[in-house]
Amino acid sequence: MLPEAIKQVKKQFPDKALHLWFQDEARIGQQGTLCRVWAERGRCPRAIRQTNYQWTYLFGSVCPMTGDSHGWRMPYANTPIMNLYLNDFAKQLASDAHALLVMDGAGWHDSKELEIPANVSILLLPPYSPELNPAELIWRQLRQRKLSNRLYPTLDDLEAAVDEAWVWISEQHEELSSLCLFPWIKSALINSI
Repeated sequence: MLPEAIKQVKKQFPDKALHLWFQDEARIGQQGTLCRVWAERGRCPRAIRQTNYQWTYLFGSVCPMTGDSHGWRMPYANTPIMNLYLNDFAKQLASDAHALLVMDGAGWHDSKELEIPANVSILLLPPYSPELNPAELIWRQLRQRKLSNRLYPTLDDLEAAVDEAWVWISEQHEELSSLCLFPWIKSALINSI
């Protein structure tokens, strides 16, 4: 599936450098995430667990080959917001580049109202296959290393924490590449040359 899509995009845009990106969204809420913490042997550590129900959405893309990333925090996840995200994503690409953006099948990814920029092509993953999207691992890293076991009294506090976490992960180019460059992705890129 991926090697054929890469070949097709290269054939369609022969004068452009092709960049493979993976995109996903995460809903991050005040309820937060509990994760493991260090504690004395035989002791049960206490962790904060909030029960408020406000959340924000983090739209993110990663280029597994380079570890580059692009992210936006938004209040909703829908087609108009996705259109804004795609436009901003397309603007950050070099003028001689074309991105193949691989995404899951969320309703706003497959909408008739989705406006795909000229320097972006979309490839939808098969249904019910989040394990194929390396962007999912970014959310796990953020939740476990930056957003877990914390209290967010207000939505502003949550949004500030999410912004801080995204800035932290987006600066980790080598770690993102190591985390997201699955062997089958590397193989697909090599086999499509």
